[in-house]
Amino acid sequence: MGENIDKKHSAKPVSAFVLGILSVIFAVFWYVTLPCGIMAVIYGSKASRKLGSKLGKAGLILGIIGLALFVFIYVTLILILLLSRY
Repeated sequence: MGENIDKKHSAKPVSAFVLGILSVIFAVFWYVTLPCGIMAVIYGSKASRKLGSKLGKAGLILGIIGLALFVFIYVTLILILLLSRY
């Protein structure tokens, strides 16, 4: 009986969703995006696998998008800086 209450009121899906949104919004700031994106992916995968939560899956997807956006921005910045010398 205690397991049903824990599954219904778990904070992992909500935290994955919020962290995923933060990782997308602050994609330019690596010190916010990396921890938020990684935690969103971890919490989202656990919540969607164990609880079957759609909010957890949304947090997982947002975390992946935030991390991918972060990588794209910084790789593009580095390439622009390297190629501007020539």
